Amino acid sequence: MKRDYYEVLGVSRDASKAEIKKAYRRLALKYHPDKSSDPDAEEKFKEISEAYAVLSDDEKRRQYDRFGHAGIDGRYSYEDIFRGADFSDIFRDIGFDFGFNDLFERFFGGFGGGFRERKQRRGRDIVYAISITLEDAYFGRKREFFIERNERCPSCSGTGAADYSKVMPCSACNGSGQVRHTQRTPFGQFTQITVCPSCHGEGNIIQNPCRECSGTGVQRKRRKIKVTIPKGIEDGMHLRLAGEGEAGPNGAPPGDLYLEVHIEEHEKFTRVGRDLYTTKTISYPEAVLGSEVTVETLEGTETLTIPAGTQPGTVFVIKGKGMPDMHRKRGDLKVKVDIAVPKKLSSKERELIAQLAEEMRVPLKKSRWRR
Repeated sequence: MKRDYYEVLGVSRDASKAEIKKAYRRLALKYHPDKSSDPDAEEKFKEISEAYAVLSDDEKRRQYDRFGHAGIDGRYSYEDIFRGADFSDIFRDIGFDFGFNDLFERFFGGFGGGFRERKQRRGRDIVYAISITLEDAYFGRKREFFIERNERCPSCSGTGAADYSKVMPCSACNGSGQVRHTQRTPFGQFTQITVCPSCHGEGNIIQNPCRECSGTGVQRKRRKIKVTIPKGIEDGMHLRLAGEGEAGPNGAPPGDLYLEVHIEEHEKFTRVGRDLYTTKTISYPEAVLGSEVTVETLEGTETLTIPAGTQPGTVFVIKGKGMPDMHRKRGDLKVKVDIAVPKKLSSKERELIAQLAEEMRVPLKKSRWRR
């Protein structure tokens, strides 16, 4: 489980950018794998670098402060977490001469190669919209959804070749996947490097394509995906499922799956941030004389005391019965009181209400209530 980013850097939650930068500079010097004797230096360097990349970016920090790690992992890929973070002046100050791409290639390449290579080869990310209920977001349930994606062909292991021994290097580019075009001009010699048109940049020519995938290396499949809905997730947020995207070319790692969450309207509750709103209809005598009524919540029922003389539209608050958020804090349930006006009355009821009207000196048209 990831540690809190503020804890990783050893700063308070209200730390300024300058304090965050200073803390990272100190820890980077301490845990740089080329300088430190700590056996866990590389993992610690990765951890502090990720924490700095998030907390030094205003938007990412807002997401983290509001939703915790779910607000980052559910919205950004691992590359995007680091994108835009300024490491250069810190590394220069402490004597390390490399930037963002070098950082990824040297210390984050263990899960599929350097950053440039991963961006080029990994499969395509895909986005699906899913609908969940308010109860799913309240309790944090496990759900299943169907998606369609390109998966690695099992017959050829994603190579596209029925017999891999017959895959030959492309003669047009000598297996490099690139071709050079050199042109002499009055201003000098210019060299242009382009993708090889013969092998489309693969470097190989498949002489015997796989019949199952027609040489593409992938097959279209419909899959059931199991997803854990985090408690307190909000409408429009994204859940990232690493490695559940499209298969990569030639057996390369797949991309990621992003699920765009939409919460269905509820028949009884309206959500505003962490708070839930509902309406409770009471009778006129209950409003006038006061009463205790039962109010539904997402977890059962609560007893609400109605004071004598309660007016229509009065809002009562039941603490802690609203929605949770990513930090396990709960909002409130706000209950708006509505007063029911009966459409049909018995003769006795009409007589009593007429007497009340006379007592309160409310003028009535007698033809409306007398038999």
